[in-house]
Amino acid sequence: MDTAVPPDVFVPYGTTHWIVLGIGLVVAVLLVVAGRALRGHPAATTFARGFAIAILAFEIPLQIRLLTPAVWDIHISLPLQLSDLAWMTAAYALWSGRRWACAALYYWGLTLTPQALFTPALDAPDFPHVDFVAFWGLHLLLPWAAIYLTWGAGVRPTWRGMRTTLAITGVWAALTMTFNAVAGTNYGFLNHKPNNPSLLDLLGPWPWYVAVELVLVVVGWSLITWPWTRARSDVAELDHDR
Repeated sequence: MDTAVPPDVFVPYGTTHWIVLGIGLVVAVLLVVAGRALRGHPAATTFARGFAIAILAFEIPLQIRLLTPAVWDIHISLPLQLSDLAWMTAAYALWSGRRWACAALYYWGLTLTPQALFTPALDAPDFPHVDFVAFWGLHLLLPWAAIYLTWGAGVRPTWRGMRTTLAITGVWAALTMTFNAVAGTNYGFLNHKPNNPSLLDLLGPWPWYVAVELVLVVVGWSLITWPWTRARSDVAELDHDR
């Protein structure tokens, strides 16, 4: 029996996957360079707001497309994924510079979104199909925005920002799990694991993997918050000694 994958279907770690990851890395570096060059200049606001508009211009038409009768599917069409909340937050963070939004984008964009980059749940045609562009566009824009704001623009994470993001994430998870149970959907993979191999396979059966994931999120977010807060504490102590 021939089990070969058709050439027009996306294959994890195939050519297009590696190209996407390469583009992701190059653009991330360029955004850090641009952000640092623009710090303290009025053009920084213009750049960040242009970035926000680009995210909205990319995501809104795709979301509208998912809601049209030709594409509608209750399992995928509603903006209930955490990544959907994240792109809206990313646009708001870039436009307004609000600390809570920048913090949420930092944690979501640099810990949860990268799972899709390295273990993509994409059962769709390869480039240039719209589903391919939609999936990778979203999962690149989020870490790009987080990287730009953190290492480029210099918006640093705080423990307060982490707590706020945990609270927002908890509310999203509770509401989404409830909707999934009623509608028979699986947004956020909160009610069962994805069909493709993923990191969730290492965390045990449902519902335990959700609890384990929560613990890992708290530990992981703490680890990526501590260096920033520690650095500020060291600077404050140095200033006090002077």
